[in-house]
Amino acid sequence: MIRKTHPELVDPAAGNGILSRRVFLEGTLVVGATAAGLSCGSAEPLAVQPWMKVPGTGFAGYGQPSPFESKVVKVFPPPPNPPGVGSSRTPLHMLEGMITPSGLHFERSHSGVPEIDPDQHRLVIHGLVKRPLVFTLEALSRYPMQSRIAFIECGGNSLALNAPQAQPLNVAAIHGLLGCSEWTGVRLSTLLDEAGIEPEARWVIAEGADAAAMSRSIPLTKAMDDALLCLYQNGERVRPSNGYPLRLLLPGFEGNMNVKWLRRLKLTAGPAMTKDETSKYTILLKDEKAWQFVFPIEVKSVITRPSPGLALRDPGFYEISGLAWSGNGSIRQVDVSADGGRSWAPAALQGPILPKAPVRFRTAWQWNGGPAVLQSRATDDTGMVQPTRAQFAAERGFRGVYHYNAIASWRIDEMGEVSNVYA
Repeated sequence: MIRKTHPELVDPAAGNGILSRRVFLEGTLVVGATAAGLSCGSAEPLAVQPWMKVPGTGFAGYGQPSPFESKVVKVFPPPPNPPGVGSSRTPLHMLEGMITPSGLHFERSHSGVPEIDPDQHRLVIHGLVKRPLVFTLEALSRYPMQSRIAFIECGGNSLALNAPQAQPLNVAAIHGLLGCSEWTGVRLSTLLDEAGIEPEARWVIAEGADAAAMSRSIPLTKAMDDALLCLYQNGERVRPSNGYPLRLLLPGFEGNMNVKWLRRLKLTAGPAMTKDETSKYTILLKDEKAWQFVFPIEVKSVITRPSPGLALRDPGFYEISGLAWSGNGSIRQVDVSADGGRSWAPAALQGPILPKAPVRFRTAWQWNGGPAVLQSRATDDTGMVQPTRAQFAAERGFRGVYHYNAIASWRIDEMGEVSNVYA
């Protein structure tokens, strides 16, 4: 039986209305959480709506979202680049759970999305191997497959928070270069074992089949660990914008290394120093030095609701919800604050909690109608804690554009409007 209680009887856990996570962990139902859409009158008969009076539409070969959900789309502001060069962003604030629908998964393209004939596509493994190999997709499909749920995040995600002043942007515009799917394919280690690795090999150069021939150097240790050659995304063939017909998955590593439209893997003794690991995807520091070959995504979180564009209507009970992830392992804890970090309370984590996959966190909040600054702070199972903006600046400064993982803040004013702030 679900225990019912009033919001004021739930234990406060932190300042400015943050309530105990017992609300979720113990299955507590908060009575009067919101008056919106509820009627306190007698149980009146439901109206017979027009759609109940005529038969509905027939079957379709491929299901589509409801037309009433037409606003749940990727965001791609026109960049100062040729068509197809740039990115589109996942509308994280419009989604729930941990899985990103394939059609809403962010994309990053350096020269547009190629239209590849899968029957003509080939994967080559060569270089420091005993037996160079060439695979068709049909041949790859005969190998044992496995699935794993993993996030992919662009190394430049959240770079807008490097700006000197907080920009009037929403979750998608700031943090939308993130997606999570169930990926299915063949372990790269299986194919490398078949090719036979020469003793001096230390790196793998991965190359895509797009017009940019996008390439990255990958440590051989990662390739032999959990790398996956993906044929499927969320149960169907990988979408063209996400690498059809074959993409590389390096769980936890920055997105650009998860090479799409994969056509070539070359084993070498050293990194290739491609343009995408020299002129780009290095972490520029405040002392004019740079970190190169920093691959794992650091621990990070973001509140997706409430967030800019999702205003609060009236004071009362709300759920604060968001995502936390780490390229170094699993999320161990997420703390939430409503007073700009002066006090914190642990959020409830929604399972499954998987390594290198996002976790949905939830916190009960009683908004009193006054100003509030919402923040989330994630900790992973290596003990790494998401830094404050000041801590991040002290180590790296704000000259770079990659691997920004400092605590993000949303301000809520007396009208319930939400905005991006630095706090």
